[in-house]
Amino acid sequence: MLRLSALFALLICATAALAQPVAEPQAPVVAAGPAANPAAATAAAPPPAANPAPFVLKDTEVRTIRAKALQRDYEIYVALPPSYHSSPRRRFPVLFVSDGDYSFPLVRSIAQRVGNRAQGLEEFILVGLSYAIGDTRQYSRRRDYTPTPNGEKTRDESGRPPLFGEAEGYRRFLAEELMPFVAATYRTDTTRSIYAGHSYGGLFGVHILLTEPKMFSHYILGSPSLWFDQKVMFAREKAYADANKDLKANVLMAIASYETINKASNDPRFSRNLDMIADMQDFEKALRSREYPGLSLTSEIIPGEDHLTVFPAVITRGLLWALPAKRD
Repeated sequence: MLRLSALFALLICATAALAQPVAEPQAPVVAAGPAANPAAATAAAPPPAANPAPFVLKDTEVRTIRAKALQRDYEIYVALPPSYHSSPRRRFPVLFVSDGDYSFPLVRSIAQRVGNRAQGLEEFILVGLSYAIGDTRQYSRRRDYTPTPNGEKTRDESGRPPLFGEAEGYRRFLAEELMPFVAATYRTDTTRSIYAGHSYGGLFGVHILLTEPKMFSHYILGSPSLWFDQKVMFAREKAYADANKDLKANVLMAIASYETINKASNDPRFSRNLDMIADMQDFEKALRSREYPGLSLTSEIIPGEDHLTVFPAVITRGLLWALPAKRD
């Protein structure tokens, strides 16, 4: 009896064991991201390119021009209008912009958007005037855009002592070498050459205006540095007026509302020691007082901008002013 009882007990235990549910095998939990398995993540990622391709603006060109008298090389950046190749008999106005490294891509982009995707503008060739090859931006523009050698003494990032006062040499390079090269290489309307510059670039534009005003048909002068060398350009303006009865040019001057001194405000966007608005207004007043029959002069103070933010607004206004779309 004992043996049968034991056997019966074993059968009951086995039946109970078979009745228990069997757990499903669980997949291993793997944390998301490379931290879980760095080797696998590295193997899955594409290898970095040894020489990644640079970003290139479509339909643009880079040309190098030797300034023979200055013994320097300069790059220019060129953007052709959309219909340039499809209209082989058409000639286009040209916009030359100073500080091309910054201004060229900016102006190109703005021009593509103004007036319902550029429908508000006449098509034009854009030429960005870059700095001398081998020079820093600051060194090159200080030297090439200023009319006298009397500038600030701070060194640029290269450590070289600053050089000022070669605006006339650079102007001659533009007039005698660079602009003829552009005219010979592209289908330009040489009667409609437009200059745009900001800050020192605006100062350089004033130098051209008072030296050879016919060099450009239109001048877009943003925040011109008329304070330079104890406001030397005011003396230059008077000298021009004493020697000339007319100033045939179309001039737009624009400046930011923050480019003045406001001691009552703590806003750091206001100028600390230069009232560039007053300088521009005084210069405008001097020009208007001459009553030049051939001068068309427009000026504007652009609200909500400072010296470093105003140029996009200046060039937008300048494009609409100098290159409005032709209406049939």
